Amino acid sequence: MGKADFLSPKAIGNRIKSKGLQKLRWYCQMCQKQCRDENGFKCHCMSESHQRQLLLASEDPNQFMDYFSDEFKRDFLELLRRRFGTKRVHNNIVYNEYISHREHIHMNSTQWETLTDFTKWIGKEGLAKVDETPKGWYIQYIDRDPETIRRQEELERKKKQDLDDEERSAKFIEDQVRRGLGGREPEAPLFTELKRENEEEKIAFNMGASSSVAGPSKPSSLLGPSALKVPAGAIPKRKEPSSASESREKKKKSALDEIMEMEEKKKKKQQSASVRTEYWLQPNIVVKIVTKKLGEKYHKKKAVIQEVRDQYTAVVKLVISGDKLKLDQSHLETVIPAPGKRVMILNGEYRDTEALLEGIDEKNFSAMLTLDSGRLKGKRVEGIAYEDFSKMA
Repeated sequence: MGKADFLSPKAIGNRIKSKGLQKLRWYCQMCQKQCRDENGFKCHCMSESHQRQLLLASEDPNQFMDYFSDEFKRDFLELLRRRFGTKRVHNNIVYNEYISHREHIHMNSTQWETLTDFTKWIGKEGLAKVDETPKGWYIQYIDRDPETIRRQEELERKKKQDLDDEERSAKFIEDQVRRGLGGREPEAPLFTELKRENEEEKIAFNMGASSSVAGPSKPSSLLGPSALKVPAGAIPKRKEPSSASESREKKKKSALDEIMEMEEKKKKKQQSASVRTEYWLQPNIVVKIVTKKLGEKYHKKKAVIQEVRDQYTAVVKLVISGDKLKLDQSHLETVIPAPGKRVMILNGEYRDTEALLEGIDEKNFSAMLTLDSGRLKGKRVEGIAYEDFSKMA
């Protein structure tokens, strides 16, 4: 019987079957061969290649099992890291995505009999956080990549710096209030019990007076009409403000100016945060390669960005060797030159603006720049973070 034509229904059906997943009972993990039916699996078991592989496996069965176990663990954790990150997810969801790949390692060839055993094992080894619920086992990947840890530490440092700024502004406002009160603490209101001396009398409240009086309210006639008439000579002359009062007014004005400056800085910080983007790559800037996946030959080496692709990928040329590499944004970091050198602002309000580096604030991980291009040329800007600018080539 001849072979079916390429466009015949039988040939099309065979191609569809070969692409999809087949039954696990007809799969030989030792030979890594998938059979379509029982007859094909029987023929494979009787073949010479299977018998030869069976003899090799019988000599050292633990070697094959350890190899398949390591492959299964590596592929499973890589899928968990790449697909779900550090999110908490059901282990069966990850396993279903893992086995959807046709060339995956089957669990019956590993040292774990069930998915629950494998989940408990990765939790015991500290590769992921696992917890059991009525709905099943949940896993959460633990990312121990040095770059991720460094990025998290930078975010925590920024959050702490923002909290310190808020606490400093709150303390400053409290000092201004205390200074306005002359150093005295604000008086707490004094509450007294309402007592009624005569039960037959009505109680009236005079809200304008300093204290309430029990009894009928009577109009006050302590001041007569003559009390409003003051002799002309008895009016005291207005004194000129002394130097102490002038200095006090200046201090009050300066405190108000300081509050206004703090508000302006806060508004500028909010505006710069609103115009920030996740990508920062720009051509013709010097960057440093921080990934270790390319080996020690390129680790911590400086390069110049030649081209930016899709905003997150750059083609760089090494300064020393001249090699060209295509790297992701996460594998690069900015380079801070010496004061007086030209830099490019890569993020924030002054993005794509050339500037001169005036000084570095190591305590706050920021720098002071003088803009050298655009309509704001010559303006001095403070508080630009290290990752928001880089040396120009």
